[in-house]
Amino acid sequence: MTTEKSVLTPLQALAQRCSQHGDAVAFVQPLGGGKLREYTWKQVDEEARKIAAYLQSQGMQKGDHVALVSKNCAEWIITDVAIWMAGGVSVPLYPTLVAETVRQIMEHSESKFLFVGKLDDWDMMKAGVPEGVAQIALSLAPEDALQAFPKWSDIIRDTAPLADVNVPDLGDLATIVYTSGTTGMPKGVMHDFASLSTVGEKMIKVYDLKPDERMISYLPLSHVAERVAVEIAVLYVGNKIFFAESLDTFGEDIKRAQPTVFFAVPRIWSKFYQKASEAVPPKKLNRLLKIPFLNKIIKKKVLGAMGLDECRIALSGAAALSPEIITWFKKLDLEILEVYGMTENLAWSHTTEEGDQQIGWVGTPNDGVECRIGEGGEILVRSLGNMKGYYKQPEKTAEDLTEDGWLRTGDVGEIDGKGRLRITGRVKEIFKTEKGKYVAPAPIENRLSTMPGLELACVIGQGMGQPVALLNITPEEQERLSKGSEKEHFTKELEKLLARVNEVLDPHERMTTLIVCKDAWSVENNLITPTLKLKRNEIEKRYGDDIVQWSKTRGVVWEA
Repeated sequence: MTTEKSVLTPLQALAQRCSQHGDAVAFVQPLGGGKLREYTWKQVDEEARKIAAYLQSQGMQKGDHVALVSKNCAEWIITDVAIWMAGGVSVPLYPTLVAETVRQIMEHSESKFLFVGKLDDWDMMKAGVPEGVAQIALSLAPEDALQAFPKWSDIIRDTAPLADVNVPDLGDLATIVYTSGTTGMPKGVMHDFASLSTVGEKMIKVYDLKPDERMISYLPLSHVAERVAVEIAVLYVGNKIFFAESLDTFGEDIKRAQPTVFFAVPRIWSKFYQKASEAVPPKKLNRLLKIPFLNKIIKKKVLGAMGLDECRIALSGAAALSPEIITWFKKLDLEILEVYGMTENLAWSHTTEEGDQQIGWVGTPNDGVECRIGEGGEILVRSLGNMKGYYKQPEKTAEDLTEDGWLRTGDVGEIDGKGRLRITGRVKEIFKTEKGKYVAPAPIENRLSTMPGLELACVIGQGMGQPVALLNITPEEQERLSKGSEKEHFTKELEKLLARVNEVLDPHERMTTLIVCKDAWSVENNLITPTLKLKRNEIEKRYGDDIVQWSKTRGVVWEA
């Protein structure tokens, strides 16, 4: 497959934005205390050129790798662009990594510079930065980083913009994205400018994106889904991006943005649903929606409380979304379109078509994407969004990329007569019970996670008579349950949930026990990834023999 010669690189797309509407606002950045800073396209370009010039003045050569660790902010995107302008390859790091993983990635990628930005745990992370790496502090970096490293504001004040910006070939390496990985050492996924350019131009057509769209950036930009949906989209479309300040201010941030396009993972959609259901229980909402003169008012009010009353494109990815949540939002006239993709294909594979949604299916292949089912039911995809390979790991590249360009996704699925794709599980996640029956845990976990108060669910059953589910409850629910009577009520609700979910499962999939775990699962304790995916092996290792003991009790068990 070859890229069309006329396709624009991200840097050419930025130049086009500046020439067409340079004074339009591109980014809205919260600075704390209610203060905001707006960046026009001309300002984005100028600051990127100054940072690029500074990198070159510090000895950066074409092809050098430059790392970036920060929560989302305007300077994250400007830095990424600046690295490309200077001829470098960007290596984004998740802002929640532990020091050991920071060191692994920095050393493996051979990064010579590190931009340090807005972080919660810099004190813990900085021990992982190898000696000799030049560091630069973004404006919202922790105070000790601002004191120790060259500051963004000083560089912008003292540096002239780079005049001769790098003009990359489409085949040049643009970025190395390290997978969050549910097991082992993260792999460095290499994407060239052809991938970024192709996806950037094609997404405009697939999603019918317009320059007046508003988006909010809050999921990690270090993950390809957010990077494509926000950074690449804004460069090619020219829309406006609002950044979230923090988790605590997210409600205010999204209402300020009033996004017309909103991408979320199922956990976020589930939180919206749970919170709304606590305020207006589903049965009450159904009654209110049947009243003609109240119908539109109620829909706008419920969506408005989430900041989504202006949303016209709602997307969900990273895992399957519960049918209950899809149906509930559809009653409010917000159709959540499920999308499919992964780091290795730049999150560019399948999208549910508006008005053609079949619950449980993720839609048809995006423009330029081919899909087929391979050996063992594995989903294979081929497109210009596919990676060049894994950095310095040719053996692993050969495992996941065929010689003729098909990506082995590791997902199991099927394709219907319309070309729609259904994902039934992961090749490595599907387990076999002692009865010899196979169980895909993810669809069951999605059904469990719709209950208010539940954060995460992990279904386990390899070699067991019947599966069981380990549950994590939200911090708010933990606090509420400290009262004895509330815990008894919650237990009864869990028993109802177990019966309700088991009712729609095949006999061999039905769970005997729901186990409420005492401690929260987090990135810090290595039980979930930075993209909120379960680390099943670690969870099973953590609870070990206790699972067998707990499974002897039918119903609900609370970890002591």
